[in-house]
Amino acid sequence: MTFDWLTLRLLAMVATALMAGGMVFFSFIFAPLVFAKLPRPEAGRFIREVFPVYHLAVGVAGIVALAALAASPSRHAVEFIVITAVAVAAIFARRVILPRAGALRDRAEAGDDAAKARFRRLHGASTVLNLAQLAAVLFVLVRLGA
Repeated sequence: MTFDWLTLRLLAMVATALMAGGMVFFSFIFAPLVFAKLPRPEAGRFIREVFPVYHLAVGVAGIVALAALAASPSRHAVEFIVITAVAVAAIFARRVILPRAGALRDRAEAGDDAAKARFRRLHGASTVLNLAQLAAVLFVLVRLGA
């Protein structure tokens, strides 16, 4: 079964749009709402359980977009490189950043002030990474839509 370039481009656009929509929803609606509606300790525990799923979803959508871009006869080298970086960053966040942040958070909650400061720095870096990923996904979405 073969797909024409338009079908592959559309698949790449849909996967990229799902990434963008999911990232916007999670970052700007879901996570703030959880912290607004639940007591802080429960909200933090809940978000810690959701983050791995979030990063997995971003990674999977990225892989779908990459597969469509790779199979497309059209040239999408820039988009391919950018989505690759986003997907790799999502996997890195899930496999490296989240476990470290979780361990630091546990130590901070046990009263370790040094861990508290390291958690804040890691959380800040993670937030910047997430915003950079979102900007990159939006960049690709605009380019694919042009």
